[in-house]
Amino acid sequence: MPFQYLTNIPLEEARETYIDSLLENGLVHESETIPTTQALHRVTAQAVYAKICAPHYNACAMDGIALLAGRTFGATETTPVALSRADFVWVNTGDPLPEGCDAVVMIEDVVQEQEGVTLYSAATPWQHVRQIGEDISAGDMIVPSFTQLSPSALGAMLAAGVMRVPVVRQPVVGIIPTGNELVMPTESPGQGDIIEFNSTIFAGMLEEWGCQAKVLPIAKDEPGAILSVLRKAVSTCDAVILNAGSSAGGKDFSVEAIHQVGEVVLHGVAIKPGKPAILGYAKRLDKESAIPIIGLPGYPVSGILVLEQLFKPVLEMLTCRPSEQPRYAEAVISRRLNSSLKYLEFIRARLGRVGGKLVTVPLNRGAGVVSSFVKADGIIHIPQDLEGLEAGELANVQLLRDPAEIEQTLVITGSHDPLLDEAFDLMKRRWRGSLVASAHVGSMGGIMALRRGEAHMGGIHLLDEASGEYNIPYLKKYFPNGGVTLVECVRRTQGLMVPKGNPKGVRDFKDLTRLSYVNRQKGSGTRILCDYLCKQEGIEPTDVSGYAREEFTHTAVAAAIAAGTADAGLGILSAARIYDLDFIPICEEQYDLLIADEAIELEMVRKFLEMLQSQEFALRLNNLGGYTLENPGKVKQWH
Repeated sequence: MPFQYLTNIPLEEARETYIDSLLENGLVHESETIPTTQALHRVTAQAVYAKICAPHYNACAMDGIALLAGRTFGATETTPVALSRADFVWVNTGDPLPEGCDAVVMIEDVVQEQEGVTLYSAATPWQHVRQIGEDISAGDMIVPSFTQLSPSALGAMLAAGVMRVPVVRQPVVGIIPTGNELVMPTESPGQGDIIEFNSTIFAGMLEEWGCQAKVLPIAKDEPGAILSVLRKAVSTCDAVILNAGSSAGGKDFSVEAIHQVGEVVLHGVAIKPGKPAILGYAKRLDKESAIPIIGLPGYPVSGILVLEQLFKPVLEMLTCRPSEQPRYAEAVISRRLNSSLKYLEFIRARLGRVGGKLVTVPLNRGAGVVSSFVKADGIIHIPQDLEGLEAGELANVQLLRDPAEIEQTLVITGSHDPLLDEAFDLMKRRWRGSLVASAHVGSMGGIMALRRGEAHMGGIHLLDEASGEYNIPYLKKYFPNGGVTLVECVRRTQGLMVPKGNPKGVRDFKDLTRLSYVNRQKGSGTRILCDYLCKQEGIEPTDVSGYAREEFTHTAVAAAIAAGTADAGLGILSAARIYDLDFIPICEEQYDLLIADEAIELEMVRKFLEMLQSQEFALRLNNLGGYTLENPGKVKQWH
């Protein structure tokens, strides 16, 4: 009986069928914890949070003198202030701020005298001081799940006290070359010898994809020999590439070998080159997890294309790296190309811009012509239902040389809340290519960024003193001609964060006049709320020690209180919990998302809003504490 392939299905269907089968049989990634110093380019297995603040002490940011700023008040060019040696301490950049000091005057502004120094301008509290948590606050998310770690990310983690990091374990992929005629690379091969270089190509591809390649000895074209090496590979590897022996030749034993150790899902895919591909798996008995096995044709171009199209998506599930979406362009084909209706055909090609048109020149189609991949600028895709393309027609070309498709990044600029980090992390877990750039500039900063067209969305929680309403009055004021949509996010509790045990006996907002306070920056929703509450209680900001001391996030405020440099600060419950602070509830407020109308239909925005409505997000907010979800993602007002 003539040899017949088991299957001959379209590429997309083959890919989906194979992945579904692997998932049903327990395909999972594994993780390990390694020293942070050894984690360069590894992928995080879960979100990484700061263990300590950076800096972890109040640090002098200049060479000069440290002092209490109040001693310099009134100093001007015409009324300088003279200080004795007892009034200041000489410091260098990076020194801890001496006790009893709250400012640094840089050396250039200090006039040294025999008895001390003279200053011709007054210092302000906390000038030239890097305060605790200025860079990173303990509890802040440094990187989300499934993020490839850069050198700067490692530095940030070490600065934040993260000495070991959970990462996705790099899968070990075994490569089995088969064939009686194969020999190891040599400068003088004999007649009939075929230099075995496929494993080097495949190993390089695997390493670029975040895997560890393990090349096994060449197996002879004998059923027993191939089965023996395959069993060894299955017992020691997370995935296996069986090279050659997949087509219709008399010595093609790969299908039977895979049957012996596991299951064959598909044999034969409607692509050219690469038709004889075998997609199968074995089961790891100790863990009941699937070990993907792919049988490749012997020709290198066929093997490369099959790995790219069918095995790379599988390995991305084991490495948790984001899928690399290929970039395509339409180009005028320079000569006629014939094709079969039976296959989706891939043809390597060169590209060039001629007379303003992108032109593609097909290269040699031979499945063994590996040099064509070295030369190729792109790959022409000829659909399965076309007999070919005529010269001058437009061809769909996957670009190889040009930069990858510009990745879309969701830009969020506005009020800080840890829920943004949690939503982003969940997006990364569900859609691994998701990117979010978040800037904490306060609610008013977010409104201004959207007015300038510099952000897709921003978090806002702005109380209108006249009406007592949140957010909507600000839309009417700052967007009189429309252009934005207000989407409901959460209700959250604002309160006074105080040290554990509440040593100062704080009961309500009126107690601020007897406390050392740390505030949020002007324009933030929390600062506007604080100013409003002061008016309600008849408190003058000048009566509150530290009212002018500003931080840009809730966690930074909490860090200052935990460090003992302030008695209280207005913030949210989740930040207080991170630092094990006591929390005196003051009021409940509405935290919403303001979205530019031109961004409302973007995929990244849609995914973000979808995540707000997920059960996973609700669980994370419950763990953070202080939030109420009513209608997340609901449009409150088009404007």
